[in-house]
Amino acid sequence: MIMLVSSDDVLFEVDREIAERSSVIRQMLEVIGEQDQEIPLPNVSSDVLEKVLEYCEYYRGEPLDVQTTYTEKRTTNISRWDQKFITVDQGMLFEIILAANFLDIKSLLDLGCKTVANMIKGKTAEEIRKLFNIVNDFTPEEEAQIRKENEWAEDR
Repeated sequence: MIMLVSSDDVLFEVDREIAERSSVIRQMLEVIGEQDQEIPLPNVSSDVLEKVLEYCEYYRGEPLDVQTTYTEKRTTNISRWDQKFITVDQGMLFEIILAANFLDIKSLLDLGCKTVANMIKGKTAEEIRKLFNIVNDFTPEEEAQIRKENEWAEDR
């Protein structure tokens, strides 16, 4: 068993196979060997780590570094289990993405990014700003210039 410590000092006892879904943890374990050491995860809170471990548990036994084709990378299709798993509030979604990036869990990072891509697909810039609480700090002139430069990308 591996001991992981979240940023809020909650201890998680995890099977090595599950912990090694993270490339970062796998590399740490190679360095420390079989010693019984706690692995601190200063960028991951306990509630987020719990979700990440749920994901890793579900995909236990799956190949770690499955190569995806260009077409698969471009699709935003998400499996039913993944959809249910990633249906969380926006704050948690972004925390999961950050944790997946920090822990180097590529499949979870891809899932989070695909989810965000699906959230913004087909939306206008104003709708996206509203969705993510982004303040528009462009002047009307700057906005017109940006629209002109990016006309080619507009849906017609």
